[in-house]
Amino acid sequence: MTLNKCFMQKVNVQYYESPCGELVLASVGNELCLCDWNKMPCAERNKRRLERLLDAEFITAPSPIIEKAMQELDEYFEGNRRMFDVPLHLVGTDFQKDVWHELLQIPLGAKATYGEIACRIGKPKAVRAVANAIGANGISILVPCHRVIGCDGTLTGYAGGLTAKKMLLDLETTPKDLPF
Repeated sequence: MTLNKCFMQKVNVQYYESPCGELVLASVGNELCLCDWNKMPCAERNKRRLERLLDAEFITAPSPIIEKAMQELDEYFEGNRRMFDVPLHLVGTDFQKDVWHELLQIPLGAKATYGEIACRIGKPKAVRAVANAIGANGISILVPCHRVIGCDGTLTGYAGGLTAKKMLLDLETTPKDLPF
């Protein structure tokens, strides 16, 4: 092992089989830094970004934060969780983080357009840049980019595929008898 490898951050990785497809979950420290669609180009791109910006190496190993994320995902898919409590470690540019933070403001069962997100972050002409930032979101479901639709109300691109996007939106809009 080289000296540099000794000082690299360790990013723990585990896999989660969701009803919409397999997710790769990763944590650094006590925060989740990845929840992405395994074996999809976006996941590989996001893993490379994490390796580069965190100066990290991935190890397949459990972590308490990944276990918490899995538990919360189970509850979400069972219809028993409306919000996630897992601490997140967003890794990207300031602009991307602004967009991702705005995605966190879209309530369960609601949708927003790319243009609406651009306006909410104070950049109404940056619709394409917003779309690119949403496409770079590495924490799918928890940072709900699936709630973003086209200006005509249609479902548009999603890293997990449009079938997964529709499943997630249907899950969130189906009435549940939740105690909260």
